[in-house]
Amino acid sequence: MKITSILTLLALFAAGASAQQKVIPLYPGNAPGSENWDWTEATTFENSYHTEKAYNITHPTLTAFLPDPRIATGTAVIICPGGSFTTLNVTMEGSDEAKWLNQHGVAAFVLKYRVMHSFTDNPVKEMTERRTKKDYPDEVAKVIYLGIADARNAIAYVREHAAEYGVSAQRVGILGFSAGGTLAAATAYGYTAANRPDFAAPIYPFFPEKLQTAIAADAPPMFLAAATDDELGLAPHSVDIYSKWIASKHSAELHMYAKGGHGFGSRTQNIPTDTWMERFGDWLDLEGFLTPIDPKIKSPKQRAIDDENNRKNWEAGFHKDWANVKRYQADNAKVPAPAPGEKRVVYMGDSITDFWLGADPAFWNGKPYYDRGISGQTTTQMLVRFRDDVIDLKPAVVVILAGINDIAENNGPIKLEDVFGNIKSMAILAREAGIKVVLSSTLPAFAFPWKPTMQPAPKVMVLNAMIKDFAEKNHMVYLDYFSAMADERKGLPPNLAKDGVHPTLEGYRIMEPMVEKAIAESLSLSLTQPSPKERALKRKRK
Repeated sequence: MKITSILTLLALFAAGASAQQKVIPLYPGNAPGSENWDWTEATTFENSYHTEKAYNITHPTLTAFLPDPRIATGTAVIICPGGSFTTLNVTMEGSDEAKWLNQHGVAAFVLKYRVMHSFTDNPVKEMTERRTKKDYPDEVAKVIYLGIADARNAIAYVREHAAEYGVSAQRVGILGFSAGGTLAAATAYGYTAANRPDFAAPIYPFFPEKLQTAIAADAPPMFLAAATDDELGLAPHSVDIYSKWIASKHSAELHMYAKGGHGFGSRTQNIPTDTWMERFGDWLDLEGFLTPIDPKIKSPKQRAIDDENNRKNWEAGFHKDWANVKRYQADNAKVPAPAPGEKRVVYMGDSITDFWLGADPAFWNGKPYYDRGISGQTTTQMLVRFRDDVIDLKPAVVVILAGINDIAENNGPIKLEDVFGNIKSMAILAREAGIKVVLSSTLPAFAFPWKPTMQPAPKVMVLNAMIKDFAEKNHMVYLDYFSAMADERKGLPPNLAKDGVHPTLEGYRIMEPMVEKAIAESLSLSLTQPSPKERALKRKRK
């Protein structure tokens, strides 16, 4: 409820994070060159970082991570995890990066390519022992070329099915780590039109000269990152690729970090390598790959810029006019004095009231209703502007709907007693001015999108009990939206509020007859007349 653009961005990021992941077989049957491999793919967490590693891959696959269509750029990246051609680090060099790319509007496809056969259920330990044997280089060489073939086929597959995944056939790149970096670098050489990457990003790759061929005239732009203290001694490989790329007059960018070691991937070490993905994103943006193909779509970066500008504008206005008294100043000046017999109603509230007019304008048309809701406001702010936006308009009735932003602590912590005190003060001010009052319950809320750790439901119920008790004791109408709209969690169901806080049109359609009934009941009461409950008690005593 604070700033709608922030809610939108959070919703988009959440949607991206939970996007459906589709596993795609790379070949229709057995992979060419390994038709006789009959071992079973497995996973292990037996490694120094306790991350998931896949091994004994015989049937290569792509796992698709697709961004929310509302931020999709049309760019796709094949991700090749590392693992010394024995395992695949499918999280720290795979799904973690895929999710990051999704948040930036990029489709990601994590490649499980063929690796060496492991004979035990501890492939990492087994690999360490095998490296000491003389035949190890020959064994590795056999699978390197199979992995490169898998990477080429992955590019060709995504390009061929680009429309199916909402990407451009001219925006299919590849990102690889360590052994996966070997694959990413290799695809930038000796390609065909079908499997040429539109960009390549080998990260701390193993890529000796024997794997290098002539650099083509249309070689793709290259992004490289590695650490000088790479314990496998692979830093020079990145420097070599970069040097040859720029010598052949092709676009390249190299980030050589002083520290980070080998395999930094998505690992947090509290050093500059932690932000290498941001640098990769900067490079993708510079090369035009983060600019959405669809001009109607705003990239996450542009959304972030817009959100920051909105935040600055909101903050500047907040400091100049904390209660936003000027929001309706011009509109209030145009409001004429009430006509004889006019039953004018002012709706005072926050975003739930503010957005009501736009959500269902038909409800407001032709009626003496004035919407004075302001998104994000707390009861303290409403109390400050109550005279300008309610009393001075001389309504017959005021409908007060407030409190949820106080519970969300939009302006900092506040006691429920003080929230109720502000609502009570508004009601008393209205009555003193001869205005009848409808006190609305605070709407149900199970969670806040902008503050997901909060649990507002219990506080909402306590505040509503205070409001109801005050209304009944002071001859005011209590409008119980809560009971009519709450689900089993004491929140708003998705059909009534997609974000759990702001009503949908269906939600407002439930509220509208209820509020009009409450207004009619309020108009029937005198300012000093007992409440219906008190009248019932008096009849019972008689």
